[in-house]
Amino acid sequence: MPPVAATLMIAASLAGGLAPVTQAPVTMKAAVAAPNLRACYDGKCNLTLTKRVTFRVSSKFGITRLAISFTGQSVLVKGTGPGVMSQARLGKGTSGSVNGIGVRVAGLSSGKAVLRLAPVR
Repeated sequence: MPPVAATLMIAASLAGGLAPVTQAPVTMKAAVAAPNLRACYDGKCNLTLTKRVTFRVSSKFGITRLAISFTGQSVLVKGTGPGVMSQARLGKGTSGSVNGIGVRVAGLSSGKAVLRLAPVR
């Protein structure tokens, strides 16, 4: 008998309970942490995405927002700002840039994209 179930059975017996108490196994799915998009403001961060995201970036790049979407075959990175739009479509293992923000696709599947962003020097 597992230690927790034995402890509960003893506690129930001491409290005058007649039936043994058992604990059902607890199953938990690992929580997927949301990406820290604020960390990408300076153009440098690592992202693991499970859905499309849009976030602000420093205007020093000539854009103010990045939108990233993906499929199992490619990642689309689109930078926008007042009167400007730039984009790059990248495959798994490739690199590119959008207005001075370098993007490397480290992993890609239909449900997840792993990206590395860094300013291009």
